[in-house]
Amino acid sequence: MADGAPIFPAEEYQGRVARLQAGMAAQGLAALLLTTPADVFYATGFLTRFWESPARPWFVVVPQMGDPVAVIPSIGADLMRRTWLRDIRTWDAPDPRDDGIGLLAEALAEAVPTPGSIGLPMGAETHLRMPLADYEALRDRLAPRRLVDATDCIRRVREVKSEAEIACIRDICAIAGRAFDRVPEFAAEARPLADVFGDFQIALLAEGADWVSYVAGGAGPDGYGDVISPAGPRPLRRGDVLMLDTGAVKQGYFCDFDRNFAIGPASDTARRAHAALWQATEDTLAALCPGMRARDVHQLLCARLRKQGATPSGGRLGHGLGVTLTEWPSFTPLDDTVLRAGMVLTLEPGCMTGAGRIIVHEENIVLREHGAELLSPRAPADLPEIRA
Repeated sequence: MADGAPIFPAEEYQGRVARLQAGMAAQGLAALLLTTPADVFYATGFLTRFWESPARPWFVVVPQMGDPVAVIPSIGADLMRRTWLRDIRTWDAPDPRDDGIGLLAEALAEAVPTPGSIGLPMGAETHLRMPLADYEALRDRLAPRRLVDATDCIRRVREVKSEAEIACIRDICAIAGRAFDRVPEFAAEARPLADVFGDFQIALLAEGADWVSYVAGGAGPDGYGDVISPAGPRPLRRGDVLMLDTGAVKQGYFCDFDRNFAIGPASDTARRAHAALWQATEDTLAALCPGMRARDVHQLLCARLRKQGATPSGGRLGHGLGVTLTEWPSFTPLDDTVLRAGMVLTLEPGCMTGAGRIIVHEENIVLREHGAELLSPRAPADLPEIRA
């Protein structure tokens, strides 16, 4: 990406918008309102870390026909002009009197006759990135037009990745794989876990990640208590299992997989658990195919773990992956999503190793017509040992 130019040619984004518009037509939507970093980036190619500041809202309007309209703070105009969008409307933000709502209402009124429906993501794994008071003011100004849920419209398009997207995810997976290969260089008995986390992030950046949005993990005898905790000062000890999990980013796309390491010789409990997780993942990789439901994958992983003599841990056992760290679907017993070719997914089985102890294993894949294709470098079948 040179000088903030979009990752892909304009045709990639135009195709995405065309698919969104087809979904909008099927749902009877006259326009779609996008407010989040992922959705705006997905439709336009507008990529910036400036979203970390909550001081300004950003909007993109996708009409039923024609190109999207950006309604954004003036500070973002130059970068947005480097995308394929040409209708860019700005205001000086933040403005406590009218923080873009007037401009946004005008853009939506132009696109949507009365009475008409405006789609807005309102369902699971979505959020509204604007003040609630401004949303209510916008709704009042647009009446009798209606703001309705468009989660499914966006989800159906974003779930299936293009080959260009898959290549980006494969790239960041390779980068993370090289960083994981370097873990024995800085993880050792007596090193504080916080230092290991820090060195791991440095390794990810050194190997080519644009940034590291997420690092978590844990360490403890025969496993760890959870997989989301920040690192503390506790030093690694002989007999610990160390797990590192990352959501590193390259060109706006995430990887999300983990690796486990024994500190010193691995215990029989840790070795058996790791072997069970590896084999359950291997069996599931061989069985995955389009047409399965997300809940089928959860059931398959649990069954394969039990076949290996392991007790599955609770929670979901994988999810979608792309322009956010987690996307639809979720591998739970309740998710009926039908899997389709082109979905990028994680397989994330976990098993119990003792009271309050688990080990989790995760890989990233793309689902093809013929089955699963690994994007992350496959973990070793045997639990790696880090010895002094």
